[in-house]
Amino acid sequence: MTSALTPASTPVRANFSSDNYAGAHPAVLAALAEASRGHVTAYGDDPWTSRAGARRSEAFGAAGAFFVFNGTGANILGISLMLRPYEAVICPDGSHLNTDEGGAAERIVGCKLMTVPTADGKLTPDLVSTRLDRIGDEHQVQPRVVAIAEATEVGTCYTLDELRRLSEFCRASELFVFMDGARLANAAAFLGCSLSDLSAHVDALSFGGTKNGAMGAEALLVMNPSLLTAAAFLRKQQMQLASKMRYLAAQFNALLDDDLWLHNARHANAMARRLADGAAAVPGVGLWQPVESNGVFATLDPALIEPLRRDWPFHTWGDPAEHVVRWMAAFDTTEGDVDAFVSAIRALAGALAG
Repeated sequence: MTSALTPASTPVRANFSSDNYAGAHPAVLAALAEASRGHVTAYGDDPWTSRAGARRSEAFGAAGAFFVFNGTGANILGISLMLRPYEAVICPDGSHLNTDEGGAAERIVGCKLMTVPTADGKLTPDLVSTRLDRIGDEHQVQPRVVAIAEATEVGTCYTLDELRRLSEFCRASELFVFMDGARLANAAAFLGCSLSDLSAHVDALSFGGTKNGAMGAEALLVMNPSLLTAAAFLRKQQMQLASKMRYLAAQFNALLDDDLWLHNARHANAMARRLADGAAAVPGVGLWQPVESNGVFATLDPALIEPLRRDWPFHTWGDPAEHVVRWMAAFDTTEGDVDAFVSAIRALAGALAG
């Protein structure tokens, strides 16, 4: 019998708007059910959290791991460890921190964001240096943190060499480095590197679970031991301390078992690559950025965009005049989903070419 809270039927068409739209992986759901047995101490003093924290710290070579509810919470907690009241964050102008977190950095941390235009979502030493011209000037907010994302908001990935050079520059300039890792798994899958290879270049980073098969669970990894003491207190103040922490931790244990996190990310990346290869062969479609994670950023003949979105929801991106769209693959995207979408793009383009 269908209740008022249960859909009469399950949608069968894939949605390429966001990897957030996917459900939770069956292994994660099973881990949640297992974690729901009996009573354990609240606020993280439980076997699931102890195990997940130790495993996360080992994988990253981190001084500590802190589980939170969402990506914004992880990002805000991370940068708040590094800032004094008169200090600022240097970040790409299209960063999630700047464009999609509702002013949380300004409201919760009270810091200024010093944004930098980028062509591919990535910061370089030269770009960061453009915001360092008034160091020591008491009339100017002082830059203290460089915030990057791996993968970036436009699906590109820093190479390990790019991360190393940026990290060396920041350390020489007495700047902390924070990495938004909402799609860090996808970057590791693309680069073929370990999580510790990525974390070696930053002072703290987030590791996304929600976009990779989890259900409302993210982690903050603190690499720099000098930042560790404040993390637990600021997590509580910022309302990110879960009383039933075992449910967050259990999800990460499931993702770590047999490297499920990596399997999910590789699959999502492969589906994005399949979509890019198929769509790029259609007249009126071009790739705006290289496909290096699970996102396809394409330029589309404007006549295609709205008719296509009526049946296949997706987001447009950036300057409307550039006609850029974003298509995201998820851990549960199938080859059939991709092929059906590509067929729809091809059919619509053919009809309009008429």
